[in-house]
Amino acid sequence: MIVHNFDPVLIDFGLFQIRWYSIAYILGIVLGWIYAIKIIKITSINKYGYEAVKTSDFDDLIIYLVLGIVLGGRLGYVLFYNIEFYAQNFIEILKIWKGGMSFHGGLLGVVISTFIYCKNKKTNFYKFTDIVACAAPIGIFFGRMANFINGELFGKASSLPWAIIFPFGGNIARHPSQIYEALLEGIILFILINFFALKKNLLFKNGYISALFLILYSVFRIFSEYFREPDEHLGYFFNYFSLGTILSLITLIVGFVIILSIKKNEQNN
Repeated sequence: MIVHNFDPVLIDFGLFQIRWYSIAYILGIVLGWIYAIKIIKITSINKYGYEAVKTSDFDDLIIYLVLGIVLGGRLGYVLFYNIEFYAQNFIEILKIWKGGMSFHGGLLGVVISTFIYCKNKKTNFYKFTDIVACAAPIGIFFGRMANFINGELFGKASSLPWAIIFPFGGNIARHPSQIYEALLEGIILFILINFFALKKNLLFKNGYISALFLILYSVFRIFSEYFREPDEHLGYFFNYFSLGTILSLITLIVGFVIILSIKKNEQNN
């Protein structure tokens, strides 16, 4: 069996530390930003009468996105996963370098921050969220790899050859569910989303890529939750559903509602 022995601290300066978790978020945001700009340049030349987003506008959006990711991800984790602990240990909320970020909280933060930005700019909301959806799997990949290095969010017991003994998971080999999620929600989601966005030209139809992202991510997350150990203090709801599954079912429904709404508007126009 494989034993997890990764140190979550990259460099220890004594007074402060540089952790892999922080590096992963920085890399995810920077590389996602670079790729988003590439997408914008590709869509600037099209045959569909599509008014492309300007790179300068997306640059302005970045600060909103960063705040949405960090604040939404952290507050989402606090509220969704461990409100009782953080209510008694308020200062711990600020220690995001230790881990504890919720994807669904970060997603909600990005939606709200992008909505505020687009309302101020008086521009189309979906034009920006579609581009974010193309780049988001990059950040998700690095985030899941950071979860793996931290030894958190590990999987259920397993006898498979690649099962891993995690430091906080007892002396039991477990599924490396973080790696499963990195592959599904990161690499495969990236390939599929960008295939439909660029090869099938759905990026030129506002909202479809955002909806497709919600649907595909939710499907991959629900599948991954089967292998993932639920949070000990939460367990399963109705003896079957983890909180991650329930939240993903909600985003799955939202994705389909967006598509139905878009198709209805197309029929009316």
